[in-house]
Amino acid sequence: MTAAVAPIEPGRVEYRKAITAGVIGNVLEWYDFGVYGYLVPTISQLFFPGGDPTVSLLSTFAVFGVGFVMRPVGSILFGIYGDKHGRRKALSAVIFVMAIATFAMGLLPTYAQAGVLAPALLVVVRLFQGLSVGGEFGGSTAYIVEFAPPDRRGFLGSFQLVGVAGGFLLGSLTAALFISSLPEAARLSWGWRLPFLLGIAVGIVGWYLRWRLDDTPKFTELEEHGAVAKDPLTEALRDHPWETFLGFGTTLHNTVAYYIALIYMGSYMITVAKLPQTTVLWIGTACLAVFVALLPVMGWLSDKIGRRPLLLFSCIAYAVLGYPFFLMASSGSVVLAIVAQMLMVVLYAPYAGTCPSFYTEIFPTRVRYTALSVGYNIAVAIFGGFAPFIATFLVRETGSSYAPAFYVIAAAIVTGLILLRVPETAFKPLR
Repeated sequence: MTAAVAPIEPGRVEYRKAITAGVIGNVLEWYDFGVYGYLVPTISQLFFPGGDPTVSLLSTFAVFGVGFVMRPVGSILFGIYGDKHGRRKALSAVIFVMAIATFAMGLLPTYAQAGVLAPALLVVVRLFQGLSVGGEFGGSTAYIVEFAPPDRRGFLGSFQLVGVAGGFLLGSLTAALFISSLPEAARLSWGWRLPFLLGIAVGIVGWYLRWRLDDTPKFTELEEHGAVAKDPLTEALRDHPWETFLGFGTTLHNTVAYYIALIYMGSYMITVAKLPQTTVLWIGTACLAVFVALLPVMGWLSDKIGRRPLLLFSCIAYAVLGYPFFLMASSGSVVLAIVAQMLMVVLYAPYAGTCPSFYTEIFPTRVRYTALSVGYNIAVAIFGGFAPFIATFLVRETGSSYAPAFYVIAAAIVTGLILLRVPETAFKPLR
């Protein structure tokens, strides 16, 4: 039995400071992790050279997915630490690990320089990046939403995804600028390293901002009354199995749509539609910018009409339009490619802008960091991180460039069916 706690209400300045620093830290964290995805065609040449470009691409996407294998481990380590010692300390450690790992990637030898040792080292670095990211999403989501007033949890929570997408946007923009401005020889010899080496600078800034923050009012209440969970993981799995499963099940569409629409589609349009890499990167960057702009709007709307309508709308849209997305993207037309990826982004935004507040609302504060992180990251590790690999594999094995559509559709249908059994959470107080 836990002691009753009196609410602690932060002022407007504290809200603004916490959310601004939380989002900036999130941007920097996800820049470090996401820039790899945007340099996949270049990395495949440097670390997995061979006669078959599809095999090289599969190998590079496999390493991208390997980074997600460590996410459940990171979610447990950082989740337990964050539920026992505070969100601020855990999130500061998370971004420090990411900065070091990303900087190390920029120093790696290529296959031509070190042979098979090069891809082996690449895997090791991606594992550390995955460990860091495993503690990021649940912690930053809990941090931002726990600071939010009850009637603005959706709007302010959406800035968690603004941070995630903003980090990917920064990574995409950086990759596009380097590829556009450098000749191929320079890009392959040294230019590819620069976006990764920048990771140390952005990591230090993010760590500094997070370390100076206060912890959230909800966690502080528990801490002051001695009600902090002694064993968050055991408590989450024993006392909240349904909520943990919900975190897993409602992440299927979330993670597949994200990594297919925002990471895989670039390589898909290069390899299948034969569009120039520079053109594809700029299309992706423009779509990401629209996505970032839509997220707060969707979060605000979820505060007015609830979370479920927006979550279900996105699932239904992807189930119906998943196949046309790939028809357009594979056509070879730049215009249709833009329409396809833009539609994917616009129809995913209602889910992305709503899910941070929804995830936070289904878990109690005592185990929120751990339970949210574990359920979310297991789903991401299985279905999201390997989504580009699975999609590329499906195209190769079936001979159909439209095969990835069925993966996208299946994830949307499964998540939609689960959401039908979930009550509305928007208008209830946090537990």
